[in-house]
Amino acid sequence: MSIFSSFERSIGGMLEGAFGSVFRSEVRPIEIAHKLAREMDEHRTTSVSRVYAPNEYLVWLSAEDRARYAGVEDDVTDELCAYLLEHARRQELTLTSRPIVAFNTDERLSLGEFGIQARLVQLDSEREEVGAAGAGQAAGERASTQAAQAGQTRLHSASDRAHGPGGASQQRPAQRAFVLVRDKRLAVAPGGFVIGRSRGCDLVLDDPGVSRRHVEIRLADDGWIIRDLGSTNGIFLNRSHIDSAAVLRSGDRIELGETEMVFEAS
Repeated sequence: MSIFSSFERSIGGMLEGAFGSVFRSEVRPIEIAHKLAREMDEHRTTSVSRVYAPNEYLVWLSAEDRARYAGVEDDVTDELCAYLLEHARRQELTLTSRPIVAFNTDERLSLGEFGIQARLVQLDSEREEVGAAGAGQAAGERASTQAAQAGQTRLHSASDRAHGPGGASQQRPAQRAFVLVRDKRLAVAPGGFVIGRSRGCDLVLDDPGVSRRHVEIRLADDGWIIRDLGSTNGIFLNRSHIDSAAVLRSGDRIELGETEMVFEAS
């Protein structure tokens, strides 16, 4: 059985078993796993002969969400690390160490919002023994990973803040947005929120009328927009069919296949 299957079985058991009441919030372990894998993919760094991926991931949760992980946090982060390690192997990505996932609390986040800081960290213990012929190449690759370190952070939250490797910094808050679907209220990241059937999407819909990567919602210069990603059935916005992109307003109704959702912004 693959680590992906065992991971989902393990998390599913926790959800339905003794720890079921812990994860009633909107931030669930499997949702964090999908976002972590996407961060790993989007923050690759190419050096002379390898493709590196971030090896350290800080997950920022609201105080209420974080409290729900009390007692099982170590088990969940261990599962997330195993998930990322297998994802890196499948994508043939190089890691400078085994993935590290740590939870943190941010009082500015609301229930259901979370952010992820991905960093490429060169550990002192990571030393390769190379001959004279390979020393220059190895040094160049290490320099490339260290140079990329500061640029490997991206926030997955409606709260537009960023934390650099050297400490926290505050950015001007972006407009907050949410998608309401099937009794869930999901925060939309300003940098992009993809909806589709693929497990790599931010919102995964089990709907045969929805394409694997159907649409993307993101914050643009003129406000929030929805953009078709080449779907088969297109988008219906307030009952009208659109086939490219459109500006979203709070209260707009979005239909993808047989699924209807509501966009909110404030």
